[in-house]
Amino acid sequence: MSTAAERQKFEEDGYLVIDKFLSEADIKELKAQCYDIVQEMKPNEHTIQTFSTTEDDQNKKRNRYFMESGDKIRFFFEKGVHDEKGELTTNKHQALNKIGHALHEYYPVFKNVTHSQMIQKVAKNLGFKKPVVVQSMYIFKPPHVGGEVVPHQDSTFLYTQPMKIMGFWIPLEDCTVNNSCLQFIPGSHKDGVSRRMIRTEDGLSTTFVGPHLVFNNEKFIPTEVKKGSLVLIHGEVIHKSDHNHSDKSRHVYTFHIAETENTEWSKDNWLQETNSLPFTPLYQ
Repeated sequence: MSTAAERQKFEEDGYLVIDKFLSEADIKELKAQCYDIVQEMKPNEHTIQTFSTTEDDQNKKRNRYFMESGDKIRFFFEKGVHDEKGELTTNKHQALNKIGHALHEYYPVFKNVTHSQMIQKVAKNLGFKKPVVVQSMYIFKPPHVGGEVVPHQDSTFLYTQPMKIMGFWIPLEDCTVNNSCLQFIPGSHKDGVSRRMIRTEDGLSTTFVGPHLVFNNEKFIPTEVKKGSLVLIHGEVIHKSDHNHSDKSRHVYTFHIAETENTEWSKDNWLQETNSLPFTPLYQ
C-alpha cells in the first residue's frame, strides 16, 4: 500500500489486492519448505484432527490439540480423507486443510516473509504502531476435497479492544473462481462484530456467543488474484471461499497482526500467547 488511492480503497472496501508483492523465488521457497514439513509429518499422529469452519463441528472438534497450537506447528486435515479406521485414503499432501499456527516462529523462510521490510511498510501505512504477529498458517485448499470456508469475520476469532486486527493473505498459486478464490462483501467491515468465538471456562474448547449472522450471497464479490499478490483483509470484513471442486490446489501463506498500543488482546480469544513463546513484534 503505497498510494493514497490504495489506502482509500482499503478503507472503503475493507480489503485490498496488491499485485506482484512476492517474488517467484520467495514463492518457490515457501512452497518447498512446506513440502518438506509435510514430508516429515507422520499422519497417524494427527489424523483425528479435521478442520471445519461450521459452528457445530467446531464445538465438537475443538480440543487440546487445537487450543494449544498457537505456539506450535500442527496439522489439520480436510473432511472425508480418512477411512473408517482413521487411515488416509489419499496422499497426505492432498489431504491437508492447513498447518498452523506458528510457522513464522520456527522456520526462517516464513519468518523472513512475515517480517520483511515490505510487510512492515504496509503495516505502518495502515497506522499500526506496535503490532505483533499472533498467528500464521499455510492453507492448501487441495483439489476436489478443499472444504468450504463459511462467511465470517476474522475478528470473530481474534478480538481486540478497540478493534485492530489485520490479515495478510499471500497466494502461492493463482486463485480463480474455479479453485475457490476469496469472496468479500465490500464495506462490511463498517458494521462491527456481534458474534464471537470464545474460550470455555476450562480452556479446553470454544463456544460461540452473540446472534447468528445471515449473509446475502448476492453481495459477495469473487476476488481472483495472481500468485505472489498480497491481499489485505480488515479484521471485520465479511469473506468466504467455496469448496474447491477443481483439479487445482490453492496454496496460501497467511498471517494476522494485532495492535498492542492502547489496545487489549481479549483473554476470551482461543489464541493466547504463552510464556515460552510470546507474540512477536512485527517491527524488527
